[in-house]
Amino acid sequence: MSAWEKFRGNLLRLLSGGCLAFLAVGGAMAQDRGQATVFLYHRFGEARYPSTSISIPQFEAHIAELTSGRYHVMPLETIVDTLAAGKPLPEHAVAITIDDGFVSTYHEAWPRLRAAGLPFTIFITSDVVDKKASGNLSWDQIREMLAGGGVTVGNHTAAHHHMPRVTEAENSADIVKANTRFQEELGLRPALFAYPYGQYSKRDVGQISALAFKAAFGQYSGVVHSGANRFALPRFEMNVHYGDIGRFVLAANALPLPVLNITPENPLLGADNNPPAFGFTAHASVTGLDQLHCYASNQVDAVPVQHLEDNRIEVRLQAPFKPGLGRINCTLPTSSGRWRWLGQAFLIP
Repeated sequence: MSAWEKFRGNLLRLLSGGCLAFLAVGGAMAQDRGQATVFLYHRFGEARYPSTSISIPQFEAHIAELTSGRYHVMPLETIVDTLAAGKPLPEHAVAITIDDGFVSTYHEAWPRLRAAGLPFTIFITSDVVDKKASGNLSWDQIREMLAGGGVTVGNHTAAHHHMPRVTEAENSADIVKANTRFQEELGLRPALFAYPYGQYSKRDVGQISALAFKAAFGQYSGVVHSGANRFALPRFEMNVHYGDIGRFVLAANALPLPVLNITPENPLLGADNNPPAFGFTAHASVTGLDQLHCYASNQVDAVPVQHLEDNRIEVRLQAPFKPGLGRINCTLPTSSGRWRWLGQAFLIP
């Protein structure tokens, strides 16, 4: 049983009325109005790639939920601009993003999202489009989607390499190359950025924040909110394994867990700090921390949590992460019936 399956089972038992029971409870507190859930997809109906593809029935269930009248599905850039201006977002604000530029975006996702009137952002890797492979979008298809309205393009680099593995100069050249191709082919320069593979170091965040992007997004669960670092924002990834309607509804209705002083500061781990001594200080407005539970991608059971003074939380993993991406998710039920969610990703060489 995976960590998510164990968490979901515990959650369903706590809700007692089923996975949708919390929807009947009142809305979030006013302090939670500056928040939004951002969903991440890659492929659609490509069963050969279950870790990056969502099934068509799953995707159609997601669209049905988003068009039920409960949610405000907004362009991602509008959400970023609203938060940057310190203005409130509508209750249940949601954004849809798609990474990499696989052709199933054009054939499967776009027609369904267009019919439902739902905007979305595609984070494009320009070299992949230039290769003209049959499984990837073409510039003509991207232009057609843009012309249809409701679609925006974000920068996902030119080469889709692992940014922490190359030099800052190489990253800069790669991003400039992508922007040049976007200008040449689409007549635009993307305002938003997504890290390839969701991987970044503290150095990479600093580099992207110094460029002319409004925000940058990773690949780990969590809620975008006004107090978050705009250049390390979370997204709930959807695929065949983690795309059931129960998880989707839970994520769409999640609230942020606002925290300060996250340690370690650098998500890039080394042999001397894997597993990481993960910790954070919950905002003073957060209550009920005794009900906080944290889960790690390398453990089935909940991770031990230590409660210190002044809302300080220390999370202690029992084993190191394997090479690649390691994730920690912390969740907290609220009196409104919704769940606060904090995700953190770590990169292990």
